[in-house]
Formats: sequence, structure tokens, C-alpha cells
Amino acid sequence: MAALKVSRVIQGIALFGWRAQSSHAPAAASKSKFAAGFNFELTDEQKEFQATARKFAREEILPVAAEYDRSGEYPVPLIKRAWELGLMNTHIPESCGGLALATFDSCLITEELAYACTGVQTAIEANSLGQMPVIIAGNEQQQKKYLGRMTEAPLMCAYCVTEPGAGSDVAGIQTRAEKKGDEYIINGQKMWITNGGKANWYFLLARSNSDPKAPPSKAFTGFIVEADSPGIQIGRKELNMGQRCSDTRGIVFEDVRVPKENVLLGEGAGFKIAMGAFDKTRPPVAAGAVGLAQRALDEATKYALERKTFGRPIVEHQAISFLLAEMAMKVELARLAYQRAAWEIDMGRRNTYYASIAKAYAGDIANQVATDAVQIFGGNGFNSEYPVEKLMRDAKIYQIYEGTAQIQRLIIGREHIGKFSV
Repeated sequence: MAALKVSRVIQGIALFGWRAQSSHAPAAASKSKFAAGFNFELTDEQKEFQATARKFAREEILPVAAEYDRSGEYPVPLIKRAWELGLMNTHIPESCGGLALATFDSCLITEELAYACTGVQTAIEANSLGQMPVIIAGNEQQQKKYLGRMTEAPLMCAYCVTEPGAGSDVAGIQTRAEKKGDEYIINGQKMWITNGGKANWYFLLARSNSDPKAPPSKAFTGFIVEADSPGIQIGRKELNMGQRCSDTRGIVFEDVRVPKENVLLGEGAGFKIAMGAFDKTRPPVAAGAVGLAQRALDEATKYALERKTFGRPIVEHQAISFLLAEMAMKVELARLAYQRAAWEIDMGRRNTYYASIAKAYAGDIANQVATDAVQIFGGNGFNSEYPVEKLMRDAKIYQIYEGTAQIQRLIIGREHIGKFSV
């Protein structure tokens, strides 16, 4: 199956017959002695994945992004196409039929998809978040059963943790799992679940320890739950400010029976698994924010070259050129941040510190750059006929989901101070 997926990617590259030539693509690798140190050149394989993702995003996603934003329809044809090209589920191990791409490589793909539409990108990337607990903590049987099926068909999954009264405060989760014989009976409500109404299965975090004083490290258990299990009630699709084609819903679990074989790692290990997944998925989220910011910068630059005031293009006014310069600085630095966070994972090191920096900074600059793009467009930027108002709406969620901007600062502060207390 892994060979089949690789074949799909190569076929896609051959079909497109196109290689990316980006304004932010790395220059040719240096031949000097310094090339052995930091190296900003992509490998040929990375360039192929980037080129395939860019071609797909700009020729197939971007032309229909505005319509999906207006309709809120789930982008099934685009998701199927991404799956065919090997641009989904990139983290799945080869033992389960996946490509097992490095996190750095996956982030390159994510940035390209987000450039065209972060609603589509979020739907695709949410699969990685749902899968990650199984990737890092699932046994061989669980991985082959639940990850393997996603390499055989374009299926979706979801990460079921957030609740109406527990977002950033994960320890406040009220959904309960009571063991009865060889099963767990789950009751509770989840909220803001991406892919909630489209998922084939969920990663679910529930309180399994009835002692209210039990620490989070022992109080919660992670489960794999089949989405068609009796007792699951899927709520209406939420009408969000941005990323409207992404499927976000509340889900109610009423006496849902889950076999003990679907417990990840063991009872009481759920909190560690759920939080550990974020270290792996926050770099791709940051990459998505960078993709949006790059798009905003590109759109604003093109407009500034065309729009004239006082007899000359507005790009020639220092106020505009300085604004574009600030936007470019932020995009480039945010890109380096997510790449460092991804590289740390691929080196086998704990990346909590860098992942939170990347996620916080990229989320912030996506909002700043999108807002500045609207400003450069002036009155047109406030109008839905132009692309930047959508970018501004889409950007906001990057400061909220997968850990708010404030939570990231708590983590960064804790990690930074911890270096001085060892």
C-alpha cells in the first residue's frame, strides 16, 4: 500500500509536469564549506511534494475557494483529490500503508494547501490531529485497523477533546467513561469538533477516574470510538466566521459502548497522549497560518502594483512599501519558526518549546498580515468581491484552535523558565 501511495504522488507530479518556482523558494545549495551546517535547500523529494501540493492548491482549490466559503459545503471532491495525490494522512506509518513523511515535509504540503484555502486545509489537517494519538500511542493492531483503513479510502477522523465548558482547560473535561466488564460506557458532550460530522472514527478523551482530586495525568483515558456507534448524536454544522467549508460540530455521547481493546496505551494515560499529539500537530498548524499570510502578502502586493493614487501606483508610496516590508518580514520569520519546530521532531527531540513559539507567532502574524492586506486594498478590502476579507476572517481561528495564543505563551514561559531551574 505504501508503494501504491508513492506511485500516486509520482503520477501526480508526472501529470502536472510542473515544478514550483516560488518567490520564497530556497536558492541553489551552496558549494562552500558552510553547506554542512544549516541548509535551507530542499531535497528533490521535498521539492516534488511541494510542487504537487502547490499545483493542486492553485489550480484546483483556489478557483473554487470563494464558492465553498459562501456555501459552507464540505469540499468532498477536493479531499478525494488530495487523498489520491498523497497529500493527506502524510504522517501514517509505512506499516499501515502510509508514506510516513517527515514532519518538515508534511508542513511544506500544508503551507501550500493553506495558501489556496485554509478551510479546505483545516479539514485535511484535522485528520492528522485525529490520527496522531493513534500514531504515538496505538498498538500494532489499533494502528493497522484505524490508520490502515485511511490509506485504503479517503476517510476522515476527528480529535474529540474540547467541550462546551472545557477548551483551554482540558483538565476540566466532564465526559465520563465507566468500565463495565470488557467495555467502557461513555457519556458526555464534545464541542467544536473539526470533521465531527464527517469522521469515520474519533479519538476521544474522557474522565475514567471518579476521584475529583485525581491529577490529570491519571484521571483521563484516550479511546478510539467508531463514529457509527449507537448512542452518538451529531449536532448541526456550526456557522463560523471563517474557514466555513470546514465541518465543525458538537457531538453527544449517550451510553456509548467502547471495547477495552480501543483504549490507547492504558487507563489513565489519555491526558499525556492528548497533549503529546499537539507537539506533533502544532507545526503544521503554524504552516497553515504561514500559507494564509503568504497569500495575503501576495494579494496585497499585486494590488499595490496596480492601484494608482495621486498619479502613481500606491506601491511607490512609502507608507505602503513599508507596510509590505513589515508583512514580508513577518511571513519569512514565521516560516522559519514552523520549520525549526518540525525539524526538531524529525531529529527525534522534544519540541514543545519550538512548537508553541511557531504556533503562537504564526497565528498572530496571519491575523496581522491579513488585516494589513485589507488596509492596503482600502474600501475594496472590506468587500467580499476581493479575496482579502476572506483571508482576514479565516485567519482568526489560528489564534484559537489547537491551543489559544495565550495558552502558547503559558507553555513558552514554562519551558523557558524551566531551563533556568534545572
